[in-house]
Amino acid sequence: MKHFALALDLKDDSKLIAEYEAYHREVWPEVLEAIRHVGILDMKIFRLGSRMFMQMTTTDEYDEAEAQIYLASDPKSQEWEKLMDTYQQRLVGYPAEKKWIQMSCCFDLSEQK
Repeated sequence: MKHFALALDLKDDSKLIAEYEAYHREVWPEVLEAIRHVGILDMKIFRLGSRMFMQMTTTDEYDEAEAQIYLASDPKSQEWEKLMDTYQQRLVGYPAEKKWIQMSCCFDLSEQK
């Protein structure tokens, strides 16, 4: 399995944040199917204020570039992404075309003696 940690900000508006969380309580089935199709086994999103943290576990075969191509060609996933873009804002200092920014791991308990 592979593990990923990603960050993104929401627009700092309590009404928009509540709507965003409501959508994530009932993610569209087609979007969930597409996520699983590309090899994502588990995904969790955490929030602190407007900062988002996504934890993803994938198959060993998961390829981020291939997943992006597949999801970009899936109409329902693109509809979902366009809707979510209403609530999200890019992290300062990163390319505008990148939404979720991959974080680097600076500590892993399993690697400690």
